[in-house]
Amino acid sequence: MNFSSDNAVGAHPRVLEALAAANDGAAAGYGADDWTAAVDARLAEIFEREITVFEVATGSAANGLALAALVPPYGRIYCHEASHIQLDECSAPEFFTGGAKLVPLPGADGKLSAKTLAASLAAFPARPPHSAPASVLSLTQASEYGTLYSLDETGALADIAKAAGMAVHMDGARFSNALAALGRSPAEATWKAGVDVLCLGATKNGCMAAEVVIFFDPDQAGDFAYRRKRAGHLWSKSRFLSAQLDAWLQGDLWLDLARHANAAAARLAGVLDRAGVAVPIRTKINEVFALLDPSAAAALQSRGAQFYPWVCPGDAYAGRLHRFVTSWATANEEIDAFADVLSSVIG
Repeated sequence: MNFSSDNAVGAHPRVLEALAAANDGAAAGYGADDWTAAVDARLAEIFEREITVFEVATGSAANGLALAALVPPYGRIYCHEASHIQLDECSAPEFFTGGAKLVPLPGADGKLSAKTLAASLAAFPARPPHSAPASVLSLTQASEYGTLYSLDETGALADIAKAAGMAVHMDGARFSNALAALGRSPAEATWKAGVDVLCLGATKNGCMAAEVVIFFDPDQAGDFAYRRKRAGHLWSKSRFLSAQLDAWLQGDLWLDLARHANAAAARLAGVLDRAGVAVPIRTKINEVFALLDPSAAAALQSRGAQFYPWVCPGDAYAGRLHRFVTSWATANEEIDAFADVLSSVIG
């Protein structure tokens, strides 16, 4: 009953098989291998255009380095107040960008609205050299609350950002899950809606450690290759990053795994609903948020259920919100076992 995080489970067998195969023999280092070339070509096919691709090992590095390519050290990055770059990356964006300013904005259920973004931009008019220039809008898809930006919402936000001279970054740690839930093409959900850079996460969805920074306009990549090297994320044996991604993308495995995780979350939400537990945020991906008194949460955890309390800006749920995360490996038996434990705890 491990619903602590999709980081808790291992890598998919096909990914491990690909790693073992890549380990046989020698290959050129630093991305000059056949696996990296195959991944680059496959991603260009998936996203239906010429792209520039960089692989890194962690999501925080992907976000920080991507933002650094888009914003000057004196610029502003607009993001949601609960976004990963704001709450969970230990000032990595500020570090990688050399000091760019994060501007956290509120928004229901982890999402920014076009109205809020426009109002904030209007409240900070350009006053060079006194005010930091608005440089990047960062969106999280899916959001930290498991909610999704529709294509129209993404497009409206991107339009406002572009009108203000800003680039659009998308933190896609769970982009696979979002895409599976949206039922739209990768191109429609990104560059066709105005996204300039996508940080595509694979680690949470079946890989061992692999993230991809995708620039939809190669010119915007700028000096990213140097930044990645300087940050220590250009792997000498980079075929081991690419081999994971190559297997993950083949035959749409990445979307199949995401669909499984999303379906498991829907099943888990149904268990909580039937038990009368409030589920205040209706998510579309592999996260479920439930309101539990501390005593009930402790009782569930003492019986083997693993999940975490969820801290959010303002704590609108008075310390009762808890997050459950399913994964590509979540079995129905785990959810059924949780249903039994839940019944024994709260009746």
